[in-house]
Amino acid sequence: MRKLFRILATLTLALCVGSCLAGKMVCNLALKPTPHGVEDIERTRHKADSLLPGATAWYDSLHAAGIFRDTTLICEDGCSLHAVYAPAADTASAQGSALIVHGYTDNHLVFLYLAKMYRDSLNYNVLLPDLRYHGYSEGEAIQMGWLDRLDVEKWAELAHARWNDAFMVVHGVSMGAATTMMMSGDDLPAYIRAFVEDCGYASVWDQFKASLGQRFHLPPFPVLHSANIVCRRRYGWDFKEASSVKQLAKCERPMLFIHGDADKFVPFGHLQMNYDAKVNGYKEMWVAEGAVHANAYARYPEEYTRRVRDFLAKARTL
Repeated sequence: MRKLFRILATLTLALCVGSCLAGKMVCNLALKPTPHGVEDIERTRHKADSLLPGATAWYDSLHAAGIFRDTTLICEDGCSLHAVYAPAADTASAQGSALIVHGYTDNHLVFLYLAKMYRDSLNYNVLLPDLRYHGYSEGEAIQMGWLDRLDVEKWAELAHARWNDAFMVVHGVSMGAATTMMMSGDDLPAYIRAFVEDCGYASVWDQFKASLGQRFHLPPFPVLHSANIVCRRRYGWDFKEASSVKQLAKCERPMLFIHGDADKFVPFGHLQMNYDAKVNGYKEMWVAEGAVHANAYARYPEEYTRRVRDFLAKARTL
């Protein structure tokens, strides 16, 4: 009996140590991937052009002309964040401001297609921030949208101070969509009037659970639980509290939900979870048939633009 007890104790200790090490590894892999930031700019320039041919040439010409400009925001913790902004194509008849939030391991450059859509087609002022640990922004790790939402709220204040628009839309894709949905449940200023989320996850826990199964064919216990403890101790937030669904339950402002039905990275089922969670206020849903993750615009650029335009027109009346 004593021998059996020692064997069980040894196995339990090995499991605990192994799960702790695996949790640290998963946390580092998910929240501190490499390369990142400035080192990864060239890859993202190529990605921007794959989503909209000529996007970087369009941006470079406007940046060189001083139309797109860089700005920084210093947070309370001393972290320096970067963004680019530009006025609407026709400033005299600008429709408002669009704050565009990028996805996981991307930066502002990848979503130039949305900047061009909003600025040139919809005539909005645009601001595109780099989230922490991305692009030209500082930060010790990716925040998966949860703490990012607070930074985006600061960017919204800056955009409003610059253009003084009464109508602002926050439009995010992938992790940026989760950031947008998480932000939507906060106490926000009246000028933030609408949200567009494109293929965002229901919660960080749900997304990491899916990724753990897809990439490593592992169940969430005990590795994901251990990684969650590591994240909480290191960065001060929890995979389960970082929930789009919980925040959407408090959202009363209009939101357009977009998701490709061929999305395997953020499982398509997250769309219905998110849509159902928003029980107050106006909402629309568009399923982009055959679109993989973050590919709805590239697959249907004209329909995407039309649906966003029509949604914003409706949101103005509410």
